[in-house]
Amino acid sequence: MALREEAANKQSNSGLYTSGKQSTKSMSTIAKGIVLVALSVVTTMRLFASGDALPSLNPMATNFVSVRVDTAHPGATISENFLGLSFEMVSLLPDDNGRRYFYPGNQPLVNLFHTLGIKNLRIGGNTSDRDAVRLPDEADIDSLFAFARQAGVKVIYCLRLHHGSPAEAAKTAKYISDRYADSLDCFSIGQEPSAYPSETVDQRPMSERMGGAAEHFPYSAYQAEWRRFAEAILQAVPDAKFCGPGVHNNPRWTRNFLSDFGQSNHLSLVTAHLYPGGPGGKVASPEIGREQMLSGEFFGGYQKLLDGSMPSVRSNALPFRLEEANNFYNGGAKDVSDTYAAALWGLEFLHWWAAHGAAGINFHTGDRVAAGASLTPCRYSAFVTATNGNSARPLAYGIQMFALGGAGNYLPVEITGDAPNLSVFATRAPAGQIYLSVINKSEKHARLSVSFAGKANRPNQVETVELLGPTNFVANDQAVTIGGGQIQTDGNWSGQWQSLETGNQSGLNLVVPPFSARICKLKTAFAVNKPIKPKLEMD
Repeated sequence: MALREEAANKQSNSGLYTSGKQSTKSMSTIAKGIVLVALSVVTTMRLFASGDALPSLNPMATNFVSVRVDTAHPGATISENFLGLSFEMVSLLPDDNGRRYFYPGNQPLVNLFHTLGIKNLRIGGNTSDRDAVRLPDEADIDSLFAFARQAGVKVIYCLRLHHGSPAEAAKTAKYISDRYADSLDCFSIGQEPSAYPSETVDQRPMSERMGGAAEHFPYSAYQAEWRRFAEAILQAVPDAKFCGPGVHNNPRWTRNFLSDFGQSNHLSLVTAHLYPGGPGGKVASPEIGREQMLSGEFFGGYQKLLDGSMPSVRSNALPFRLEEANNFYNGGAKDVSDTYAAALWGLEFLHWWAAHGAAGINFHTGDRVAAGASLTPCRYSAFVTATNGNSARPLAYGIQMFALGGAGNYLPVEITGDAPNLSVFATRAPAGQIYLSVINKSEKHARLSVSFAGKANRPNQVETVELLGPTNFVANDQAVTIGGGQIQTDGNWSGQWQSLETGNQSGLNLVVPPFSARICKLKTAFAVNKPIKPKLEMD
């Protein structure tokens, strides 16, 4: 996969590892445990103890790198509720047969939430606010929270602001708070308010109501309305917790919102939305769209949002969450968002933001999602409804890989060698296990020699699991798998970890095939320091 010059420049400018060269900012990033390297093709990745003879590989088709993991200087802590999903408000309404999507007896969906490690459920989208036709009644809300309790998730619930009623918002907030405080994270007020129409009659095309060129609603009008609604809600629920501002890729609104409301005891979470690829319908071709997702072209956008938001977030000592995110908005891009590339992109996206200190990500999903004022089939969905359960899409496998290897604190990783499009992340779980996640997004094999610095014993026991999929991303003759198994329609995973004894070697040698990902779990190998207090790492 040839990288376009524009993508390469964006990668370099954002301080990420690219083409074997590291900028000054890159070395700072490495020190915090974030190093980018590649995603894989579909061959089995093999693991060898240091000192074992490695298989003969074509040097012209192999990137050779050394990886050093520093176990003594942990970085950002991964929040226990980091993984989340986001659904349209309309998903709470019963279908034509009176059946609801969220109900406690939906065991396949409960199983799937557990398999994917989902701990946070956000209900919002355009159908909660600007384009709401009907809002849920009390029975719909009861069914949602009964499911939430069964699935073990906390709910972020959006209250309508645009053309909404403070009294109705307060009534809904009180109903939820009185009955379901144990399953409630917080309330948001409004959905992407920066994209509200600035005219009495919205003249913008349905599919072009997001993005800087289309968003002209003044922050001052939002600020006044948000305050009015919040005051009404607090009259009914004095201990209510809020999040906001929930705008798409607009750090200026985040800074303004925190300046106005950051010191309130009722603001518990700062939220943003991010679809780094822009509108799915504007992608020039599937090949270009997939290259954008895998080449690192999006990294500059991540960094810009991070840099524009985090100083204000840190100064107010609040957590930051992407409460709605995916790759391309308006339902995604055909033959891009719905391909194996989404699994590799999603896994790296999660690690990137977690390693930079975000408190969580909610991938927007569902059978249908809002594209402007209309509902459209969802191409970026993590899963869709199927007979007797749900059919997992590629993105679900990226989420599950993160759940399998993302726990505890990130460890600094230093890369030596030429390996464009390779990502390596290391974490240490509270019990002491080290998880090494390698994502190879290049056409070449990656041969890694891994060493560990700090208070470490020999890695005498290793378990591994790999993510594989179609080498051309769109073929239907090869399923996406983790550990040799798929996520079944009943929500359970049929794959498994593989054990590997490494003997008395002090390091690991890995061969990672093109366009694949692998986790190595080093069990009982590392001395555990005293408990690490969670800390926010945003730089």
